[in-house]
Amino acid sequence: MNTLKSFVQKQPALSIVVGFQLFRLGLLPFIGLMPQDAYYHFYGEHLALSYFDHPGMIGYILRLFTEVFGKTVFVVKMADFVVTSLTLLSFYKLASYFLSKQKLQRAIVLISTTLFISVISFNSTPDVPLLLFWTLSITCLYNAIFEQKKWYWIWGGIAMGLAFDSKYTALLLQIGLLGFLTFSNSYRKVLLSPWLWISLAISALVTFPVWWWNYQHDFASFLFQSSNRTGDISKLQLSSNYFFGAIGHQITLLLPVLFAVVVTFTFKFLKRALFKFKLPPPKTLFLLAFFVPTFVGFFALTPVYWVKLNWMMPSYITGIILAAMFINKKLVKTQVLISVIFHLLISLQLFFYVVPIKSDDTWVGWEELASKTEKLKEQYPNTFVFSNDSYKTTAALNFFMDDKVYAQNIIGIHALQFDYIGDNLSLLNSKNALFIDSDKRFKNRDKKGKEHPKLANYFETITELKPIIIKRNGKEVRKFWVFYCTNYQSKK
Repeated sequence: MNTLKSFVQKQPALSIVVGFQLFRLGLLPFIGLMPQDAYYHFYGEHLALSYFDHPGMIGYILRLFTEVFGKTVFVVKMADFVVTSLTLLSFYKLASYFLSKQKLQRAIVLISTTLFISVISFNSTPDVPLLLFWTLSITCLYNAIFEQKKWYWIWGGIAMGLAFDSKYTALLLQIGLLGFLTFSNSYRKVLLSPWLWISLAISALVTFPVWWWNYQHDFASFLFQSSNRTGDISKLQLSSNYFFGAIGHQITLLLPVLFAVVVTFTFKFLKRALFKFKLPPPKTLFLLAFFVPTFVGFFALTPVYWVKLNWMMPSYITGIILAAMFINKKLVKTQVLISVIFHLLISLQLFFYVVPIKSDDTWVGWEELASKTEKLKEQYPNTFVFSNDSYKTTAALNFFMDDKVYAQNIIGIHALQFDYIGDNLSLLNSKNALFIDSDKRFKNRDKKGKEHPKLANYFETITELKPIIIKRNGKEVRKFWVFYCTNYQSKK
């Protein structure tokens, strides 16, 4: 005990970081499967060069961990936790290039106490590997540019490519790099260096599998991520809900103190650049080059588009380093205190499910649903199971059940990656099925009373069965409607 007390007194910043990480690690066994965990694990079970929604890095990581340690929810969560811990270590190394020892300690405390680190420590998304390779990319590029270590151009190219193989928004790394070199008087000459272009060529080469998969599938993923979103933006539907929703999300992810500091220095630097035509010193400009395009760029869309809460996460790698240059010790203490309160509230929600979540984006009930669906299959033998909610119920059931569970392409609706795993649905012709339909708003135990309008186009008869009710701590918290459908006929 005295040794621990002495360590805390001598290393307060490190103690805070270790304390938060141990707290997160301690929660892992108690966090149930999220639909995203199941879906990206599904990626790993069906290895491909890339996938419809995103590149495949998160799927490869989950496949590696589950192959080595076994297919369990804990192992999936542990994969996220380990990769995120590596991101924190990489962040510490990157921040050490820009900050004094005191400010470096503030930076690592700030990032380790954010909720966005908790989110990616607990939940499998493409952002988990993206943030690691984003941080490594900037670290390598710093060494290549400021330390003039030419081999780091090679490593930087590889890291940028792997970041893109994690998520398409990693393209902002190359944009940030070229933007910095363009606006920096001291380092503009690097634009003429063959090492820069070798680095960019290597990054493109590392991303080749993603391009090749898209080429083989009519560029389906690129079109999904670009044309659909730009189409929504072009409608120019102004909404204050989009803007204030984005602010609310980012305040939650960073917590109020850090968010306020980030907004303050962003305004300060932009005002100086736009109205006084003054750019900061090269190292500060370098950090801003990997912050402004992502943070300001996505915030600029919020009046007309719903920007998802995780899109701005990469900007916070260099953004928090910048924040550490300005924030004082008192505000850091306030940040830590607020973070402790938030994390305690999260733990209460995990253990006691105080606030029911009216959505399928929850860790509650999936394993029990799978168990009850298995029992239904015993009552209705020789049936297949499918669902119709994009990917969530299908992915979760696939994780827990031995038999394959199908998605909404069974009834002719596009089903994301489930459309690209080579299923021949005509082999299911004449079979019966159980259709599982989530009641997201769960108000009563009643049957739905009406069937999905497309079911009749593919099945001979549809009979609604008793709903599946999921309980948590003795309370009914989720409901799934169930339909027994006979004589399936595929339209393909």
